[in-house]
Amino acid sequence: MKILVTGGLGFIGSHLVDRYVDLGYEVIILDNLSTGTLANLNPNARFVSMSLLDKEVADLVYGEKPDIINHQAAQVNVRNSVANPLYDLETNLQGTVRLLEAAGKAEVKRFIFSSSGGTVYGKTPSRAIPESYKTIPISPYGINKLASEFYIRFYAELYGFQAVILRYSNVYGLRQNPLSESGVISIFINRLQNQLQPIIYGDGEQIRDYIHVSDVVNANIMFSQLDSTLQGTFNVGTGKGTSLNKLLTFFYEFYPYGIDPVYKKAKEGDLFYNVLSIDKLASLGWSPKLSLEEGIKELCQGDI
Repeated sequence: MKILVTGGLGFIGSHLVDRYVDLGYEVIILDNLSTGTLANLNPNARFVSMSLLDKEVADLVYGEKPDIINHQAAQVNVRNSVANPLYDLETNLQGTVRLLEAAGKAEVKRFIFSSSGGTVYGKTPSRAIPESYKTIPISPYGINKLASEFYIRFYAELYGFQAVILRYSNVYGLRQNPLSESGVISIFINRLQNQLQPIIYGDGEQIRDYIHVSDVVNANIMFSQLDSTLQGTFNVGTGKGTSLNKLLTFFYEFYPYGIDPVYKKAKEGDLFYNVLSIDKLASLGWSPKLSLEEGIKELCQGDI
């Protein structure tokens, strides 16, 4: 089986590529190296340096005719999307539509998309949110992720391929870039390792659903079997919420001499509560395997 992974040199995408290679799939990576790095390149995968906005994408997809496209490439910074909504529109929505058009004409059998459970729902009550909850995103990033979902359903109906939309919660793990504004766990560890104060915007009681990248990969793999009829939209999280203040206490167990955090004014548009219900995905036999404490231990004892 041949799989095209967009963003395959990035954080989540590179972990996916590694698993696909281990399973014996033929893997093609499409990445423009805007945030990905060659250090994440699996030597047993083929790499094509290209942006989804390049006209050559259609030729690549049609020439390779992959069985599955796993679309992980994205501009992932919510605040950047607010500062530059046109760039987010081009990268996250226009790029996805170009890829879908090519996928349909190349007769791709299955299209897997990494959406954002952290942004497509918008402001939510303090409970785990199911896939059926109303979607009112409050950032261009969330708007474009949700719009991409609609385009995926449209093209799946038009061309007859199977569509899987996975709405991730807050993913963390090895290879996450600690220098970006997203990925608070990698940012905290990086600052503590360098004897810098962790920065918390607001009072630190905002709640998020943190999931280890290995569990996200497992969900993707479950939907990467061509003989499967599973498709649709699924939350991928843990169903459990953790505050930033609680999160920091886990780190200080490994960095007892770490500097205390500094609290700054909350950022405009930040959500207070975001936890995903995973009942739908769990009903298919999937469940998160790595607890937050275990995942943080792995990171603190390893090399981000």
